[in-house]
This record gives sequence, C-alpha cells and structure tokens, in this order.
Amino acid sequence: MSVYETFKKSFWGPTIAWKRLFTKPVTIQVPRVYREASERYRGFHVNDWELCSGCSTCSKVCPTDAIKMVPVDIEVESGKKAQRPAIDYGRCSFCAMCVDICTTGSLNMTREYIHISDDANTFFFLPDETGIHHQEVPLGYQRDEASELLDLERVEMEELPADERVDSFIEYVKGYSREQAIAEASRCVDCELCVDVCPANMDIPRYIESVFKNDTSEGVEWIYKTNPLPGVCGRVCTHKCETACSIGNRGEPVAIRWLKRYIMDQESVEDIIKHSKENISKKGKGKIAIIGAGPSGLSASYYLSLMGYKVTIFEAKELPGGVMRYGIPRYRLPDEALDKDIDVIKALGVEIKCNTTVGKDITLTELKNKYDAVFLGTGFMLGRSTKVPGTDHEDVLMALPLLEKIRDYLRDPENSEKPPVPDSLIVIGGGNVAMDVARSIARLQRMEGKKVNVKVTSLESMEELPADLEEIVEGREEGIQFFPSRGPKEVIIENEKIKGLKTIACTRVFDDDGRFSPEFDESDVMTIDGEMIVEAIGQAPDYSYLPNELREKLEFVRGRLMVNEKGQTSIPWLFAGGDIVNGPDIIHGVADGHKAAVGIDEFLTREEG
Repeated sequence: MSVYETFKKSFWGPTIAWKRLFTKPVTIQVPRVYREASERYRGFHVNDWELCSGCSTCSKVCPTDAIKMVPVDIEVESGKKAQRPAIDYGRCSFCAMCVDICTTGSLNMTREYIHISDDANTFFFLPDETGIHHQEVPLGYQRDEASELLDLERVEMEELPADERVDSFIEYVKGYSREQAIAEASRCVDCELCVDVCPANMDIPRYIESVFKNDTSEGVEWIYKTNPLPGVCGRVCTHKCETACSIGNRGEPVAIRWLKRYIMDQESVEDIIKHSKENISKKGKGKIAIIGAGPSGLSASYYLSLMGYKVTIFEAKELPGGVMRYGIPRYRLPDEALDKDIDVIKALGVEIKCNTTVGKDITLTELKNKYDAVFLGTGFMLGRSTKVPGTDHEDVLMALPLLEKIRDYLRDPENSEKPPVPDSLIVIGGGNVAMDVARSIARLQRMEGKKVNVKVTSLESMEELPADLEEIVEGREEGIQFFPSRGPKEVIIENEKIKGLKTIACTRVFDDDGRFSPEFDESDVMTIDGEMIVEAIGQAPDYSYLPNELREKLEFVRGRLMVNEKGQTSIPWLFAGGDIVNGPDIIHGVADGHKAAVGIDEFLTREEG
C-alpha cells in the first residue's frame, strides 16, 4: 500500500463508523455447549435454607467482599437470624472459603458454571438449594478435613476427678489458664447468635474478643453493661447461649460461660469497683426499695445506683444472695465468688438490710410511703410436694430448706444445725435442684466415712431430664443412681421409719402439645429402698407479704406476677422481676432487674416532670 493510500485510510477511516452510529448493535452468542466439570469444580453456590442459621460467617471471611447478608421473609427459631447470604458474582473469586468456614454445612458449590444474561442484576444472586438456575445440579467442591477452617473441639475446663471431688465441697472446676482461655476464645466466629438467645442480651462476642486480645479489663467493661453478677453466671448460668453457638452445629460450642468466669477471675474486686464507679450518673433523684437480695434484686440495685438513685434492699435471710447463697452448693458456687459480685454492688452505695422480713418487720405499705418506687424480687422459695401417702413423715424433706441447712452448716459448723446424713437417700425430681441435693448428700456421706447411696427418681426418661447434662454425667461419676420414668406412688413406712418409695412406671410426661400431662402404668411397680426422701419437684412463690388490697389490684397467671416490658405491675409504683415473673433462672433474674431499673427510672422521670 502506497503512502497516499495509507494516509487516506487513516485520515478518513474514523468517519466510516458514523454510518453505524444509530444502528442497533449485534451480539453474536456462542452456542451453549455444556461440558461436564470435575467433581471438585468451584461453580455457582447452593445454600440449604433449612440448615443455614444466618450467622454471616461466610460474609465475614470472603476476601473479595462478594457476600452480603440479606433479610428474608421466613420464620426462624430462637438462635437463628432471618437473613441469608447473597453473592455478587462480579466480585466472587470462587475461592470457596465461604464453604470451608460455613458453620452449619448449608453452603456448597456446584459444577454449574454457565450463566448468560444481559441483566447485570442476575449476577447478584441469593442462592437456595436449587442454585442459580433453580434446577437440580450436581455438587462440586465440598469442604473436607484438610480445608476445615473452624476449630470444632473446645478447650475443656479442668476438673477434679470424681473420686476426689466427692470427698469435699471444694469447687471442683479449676478454671482456664491464660493460654487455655485464649485458645478457646479464638474459636469464636463473632456470629452474635448467642446475643439474641441470652436473656440479658450480653454482648458475648465483645467480651470473648477481649480474652483473645488478653485484655480482661475491657472484658469486664463489656460484661457489666448487662450483667452485674458475672462471677456467679460464669459458674452456674444455664448458658443457653451455648445452644445457639454456630460452631456447635458441626462441633462443640464455644465455652461462653467458662470464658466469662475466666475474665472475672483475673480482675480484682477493687478494679471492678473502680470501673463501676466511673459509670455512675448523678441524674437520678429518689429512693428505691427492693425486696429480696437475689439475682433480680441485686441486678436492679446495681443499675439504679449507676443512675444515681439511693437503693435499699430488704433481705429476710442473714446474708444476701437468695438462692445463689442458700440453694446452690458450694462446690458449684463458692461464697467467695458470690461475695465478690455483691461487694461491687455494695460499693456503689447500695444498702442491704438483712434479717428484715417484709410483711413482718416492715410492711409493703410502709415501704410505699417511705420510697418512691418498690421492686419485688422475692424468688421461688416454697417447695412443692408430690402429696402421695407418707410425704407427711418427718424424714420426707423439701429440697431448698435442706440445701440451705447444708450451706449454713458448711459456712459455720459450730453455730449451725448439722444437716441429716442418711445411709441411703431417695431424691424425687429430675432438675438441677434435685441434682444439687443428691450430689450434696453424696459428699456428706463420704465425709462421714459412708458409701455413696443416693438414688434419683423422676417422671422423665434419662433423655428428658431437665437437669444440665454435665450435672447428670458428673452425678453418675460420683455414684448417684438414677431411676428414670418412675412416678411416686407411696412412701413405705415400717415401725415409723421410712423403708423406701413405691413407684409406678411413667409412660408419658407431656402431651402432644408439650403440656405437662403424665400418664402411668399402674401394673409396673418398683420399690426403691431408702431411709430418707427429699422432694425436689419445683418451687412456688410466697406472696404473704402482699396486703390484700394490693394483691387484688395485681394480675397473676399460674402463680406468676404479670408485668409490662419494663417490669412494671398494674400498680404504677410497684415493679417486679426474677422468679415470680419468669421462673427460677439466675440470668433471667439479672435481665429482669436491669429492665426494671430502666423502667423505674422512666417512671420517676415522668412523675418528676
């Protein structure tokens, strides 16, 4: 080509395209030919929504920020979130880290790799089990042992061996070392599912992160925002949060309770008091009376004190703590741990008047006249009886009074009545209180040189027992015998002495709707030998301190006092929480106390305005 022709073509060439300026472009599509991908191919994602918990771990691990959690209109059970991962395939690098870290195993990759569309929005896709094209496709890459990103085994808390711990009431759970605690904290994936399940909505991931950073002082700050009894809860909380832990879907849940205990064991009471005092607000004006120094009353007093209110607790017992002091055995909750939590509360100016029974030493009406608001946190302290023939015998005891007598005796044996230590004991009940009685008497038997001879009988089968699994396992290790699925029929008495308990088979505890409705087989009879019986089938409230004119204005449902979302009863100046509202559970009591403190503050602020 000559120089002239080259110049002509290069000069006028661009103008040739002008005639195509308003012509619709033509895209030639290559024929779609599917080729079978390898079994480990990393194609488009699928997600089993039934398995997925919405934990967002996949989103957090994605190196290209291709995964976003999207709210979805589905019903989810407690401990799950109504959100699912959506994937931007314009960003996805198909690395499969989301699959490797998926806590439930719901997320996988397929061998499907072709998607052609002129709609860019289709490349931002919310996968379900049918994939991007809503059809069944073969799975591709799946996680294996080599690609596992989660640490599925927890760092176990060290315990004294059974034959050693049953000889005394020494706290047998030793506590984490720093190295153990950091290793356990590193397992947390910050999914926050535990926060939703915790009655107190504690910011669990934040205080676990403080352990990982080896900054337990920061952990104390996070914990005390929602729980002023962490030394207690770090030992005996029902730890329902761990049932929601996303790691627990494929492995063992993070030891949330033990990590809370670790934090509190590292910090001195002086440092905790200093932190709490730094958060006191001077805005509150008024005096608050609290009846009962149990979990809910102590919690309410702590947060009211932070708001600047003058708080006085009226406690019928010699020492504060309620069921924490007098119901839970020392081997689970030593006095030192409880006292540490209470000392922090008292340091804020809370006055605790022990040996003061409301209704006897001072009336509720008098409290109403002297204080601006009153909080009821009296707990469930009355025992329930099976009322079968023979339960009126002097050697048939209620669980809580016996546990209280044991605690008093161990605290001050010289000035306290010694509890009975039978050669053989039968405990009726299947909950934690029943296990506390059984394991306490087993220890007393060993301390007196006797063999452990304690039998626990319950309506529930072993699989249905309401007691914590660890209580059942450890009880068995200590020699406790179990007689499940048995209902008490009669206390066998000969020559005015108890010889045993006649039982019949319990074939069903709950009906199809989950309501308590036991059924029995009268032909299946078994006698359980024993010389003393303890009934541990539940507790009831004592409202004897409520004047009739006030009681008539309050609303009760099956023995529990009805309150609004701020803990306020139908009497504006009267608030309540804990056992009498939500049943016997320490962490619920803590949450109720905090909630009521906020409610009392709002009530008094409105009254003042």
